[in-house]
Amino acid sequence: MRIAAALTAVLALAHAISAPASAQGYGNIGTGPKLGEMEIKAWQPIPKTKTAVQLGSDTRLGREIRRQVMVRLSQRGNEVGFSGSNVMRLDVSYFDLLGGSGRSYGELGEKPDYAGTGANPYLPVPANPIGRNTGRTPSTAGPTLRISLSLYAVDTGKVLWSATTSCIIQADIAERAGEMMINTIFDNADKNRVGDAGCPL
Repeated sequence: MRIAAALTAVLALAHAISAPASAQGYGNIGTGPKLGEMEIKAWQPIPKTKTAVQLGSDTRLGREIRRQVMVRLSQRGNEVGFSGSNVMRLDVSYFDLLGGSGRSYGELGEKPDYAGTGANPYLPVPANPIGRNTGRTPSTAGPTLRISLSLYAVDTGKVLWSATTSCIIQADIAERAGEMMINTIFDNADKNRVGDAGCPL
């Protein structure tokens, strides 16, 4: 009898602890669109106010994609710049877990193919190569471009809108692919949706 009562109490406690977490949507943390898809979460439409577009990592690819974001925002009627009542953070990452031909593993911080002149993506630090000598089967995914956008209200810090997208892309067409991915997002940016990322064929 005592064992049954103890089990009932434990189950009730577990339910009480887990219920608020699920009610607040914590179970969705870490989820996102599949490779080759994009997802928009619009808690509200992008406001027609001045918007600053901030780049998470300073690479030539990132700057070119930021330029495209600013073009699309201005086409929506937003004034854009480096300050504003809203801030749109842009994070651009390009990685190749299979390792490209002619790739150097001497340092992290050596310019990747897409970095271009004047880019400063990160400081040089010692690197451990991602090699194929572990006995594990390498990933079948190719080089991947990921783009995420998050729009914040400066006065409240509240997230108003976000978008995430990714494509398998070779380095020599990463810039064109990024532009296509941004266009796919902004062609219908004010509604929650999951769909094709607009990756080039």
